[in-house]
Amino acid sequence: MRNSSDRILTSHAGSLPRPDELVAANAQREAGKIDEAVFQKKLTESVADVVKRQVATGIAVPGDGEYGKSMGSKINYRAWWSYSFTRLSGLRIENVNRDTMPVHRSTPGNIVLSTFADRRDRIRFRTAYADPESGITTGPPLPTWPFAVGPVEYAGHAAIAADIANFKAALAANGVREGFMTSIGPASCARVGNHHYKSDDEFVFACADAMREEYKAIVEAGLVLQIDDPAIAENFDQINPEPTFEEYRKFTAPKIEALNHALKGLPQDRIRFHLCWGSWHGPHMTDIPMKEIVGLMLKINAGAYSFEAGNVRHEHEWSVWKETKLPDDRLILPGVVSHATNVVEHPELVAERIGRFTSLVGRERVIASSDCGLGGRVYSDIAWAKLETLAQGAAIASKRLW
Repeated sequence: MRNSSDRILTSHAGSLPRPDELVAANAQREAGKIDEAVFQKKLTESVADVVKRQVATGIAVPGDGEYGKSMGSKINYRAWWSYSFTRLSGLRIENVNRDTMPVHRSTPGNIVLSTFADRRDRIRFRTAYADPESGITTGPPLPTWPFAVGPVEYAGHAAIAADIANFKAALAANGVREGFMTSIGPASCARVGNHHYKSDDEFVFACADAMREEYKAIVEAGLVLQIDDPAIAENFDQINPEPTFEEYRKFTAPKIEALNHALKGLPQDRIRFHLCWGSWHGPHMTDIPMKEIVGLMLKINAGAYSFEAGNVRHEHEWSVWKETKLPDDRLILPGVVSHATNVVEHPELVAERIGRFTSLVGRERVIASSDCGLGGRVYSDIAWAKLETLAQGAAIASKRLW
């Protein structure tokens, strides 16, 4: 994995806005109204275009925009997660609303995960979440939900092979040295219904074994693997009553173990981990503080850590690195532009945010990034403007640091 050896490198958290033509083609494909070969041609062209645009914008370590992960509309940003439903066997779609489906008990401590609609942030701001004009949204309710009804195994080999082929061709065409591809982490993968496994932790380890196939394919293709596993931090909001921080760390530890189990034997310096607090548009007043979760994050066997640091709920937490030692062989990718606002950050602010981190961990170990995926979070033109200002701010910081 490249480090910022002579300038501040730039990247982002994964999802980028889909072009209208790809969204339309994907909808036709899911409805069975388009030939698969026609769709794949459009997908290949779209991946080539999004990599070209990232390079032109100034992104040094681009991704494929998660274009190979199904997205039925421009505002549906769940593709980072729901794509796994079609890549795993042992699941069955049932007519159960995700927002009101029964809770599951987890160990240790017999902690209860609430329904999606009864998370503590949603309880406190129930009226705002219920008002479609409030600007607070997690997307429309989902009337069906997958359940594990048998052993969960990976069945997405053809899909990930196509994703890799499209992305590598795009990188080569644009002369890019290094690119990253995202994949869902075991704890988030397991946040579906369970009719088969005896415990939530058993289910998480089964997902770890299954998703390892995708992790291996990405790394063995010469790409950087990014693990997206917001459940590591986001579950805190979903526990009623609110646990102590120590209780939550004990609850989360097996999920970290499952992820490391899935990564065993894979080169650490080709893996980065993305931590976020769910990143939906909302108050986020019930997020766990970074200082209470950073130790667990650093136990993940990754060479770099991506995390939210640009939105107003978490920007102040850059100071965590005053007390927390980043291991010598690790990098960080702090978010310095945010998906949570339509306001486009000024390049000077971006440079200032970068400087906070370089002053604490060193200039070579900081790659400037976005808080979370921009696709579906802000309007397309705004998303690309944020990547432009990210690159401009990194250039300003580089002049100051070198």
